[in-house]
Amino acid sequence: MGHPPHLRSGTVKGFGARYGASPLHLLLVLCSFALTVYAGIRLLDGDTLGVVIWFVGAALLHDLVFLPLYTVTNRVLEFAFRRRKDTPDRPRSVTGRINYIRVPAFVALLLLLVWYPLILNRVPGFTSYTALPADVFWSRWLLITAALFAASAVCLLVAMWRARPPRPAVHDAPPKAPGRSRP
Repeated sequence: MGHPPHLRSGTVKGFGARYGASPLHLLLVLCSFALTVYAGIRLLDGDTLGVVIWFVGAALLHDLVFLPLYTVTNRVLEFAFRRRKDTPDRPRSVTGRINYIRVPAFVALLLLLVWYPLILNRVPGFTSYTALPADVFWSRWLLITAALFAASAVCLLVAMWRARPPRPAVHDAPPKAPGRSRP
């Protein structure tokens, strides 16, 4: 484990000990900050006040509405999937099973969030760009959502099948003990 041998020598080792990672990591972090600053400058170049209001509104909407909503939803799912009896070989942890609902729900809601103007038919005249009628997006989103949940259900069934305890071997009738037999 650790860094490759060529990074363990001299100043690199001292730098890595002080920084906590390799110089390549620092370079990548600085490049990502530079890209973020460039994107921020380009984004704020036009309607600065509108962009700031949008970011603050999105943060408030997330913290005041969405976070409590998906926290309550998570608690309800944990309660629904909780086992009644807690045994040593099967603890009451339900996180694994809940993830088979969380992941497709997250992807479906993310698709809805990104494409809601098309899905909810809020963009007039978009047919000329896509060559599709405006009313197909809702049904296609529902179809994608159903496919996500179906694939997740198949994955859950496979995981449950793989985790099942092995069956005891079936043996023939046990041999009879020697003794008297009755006619």
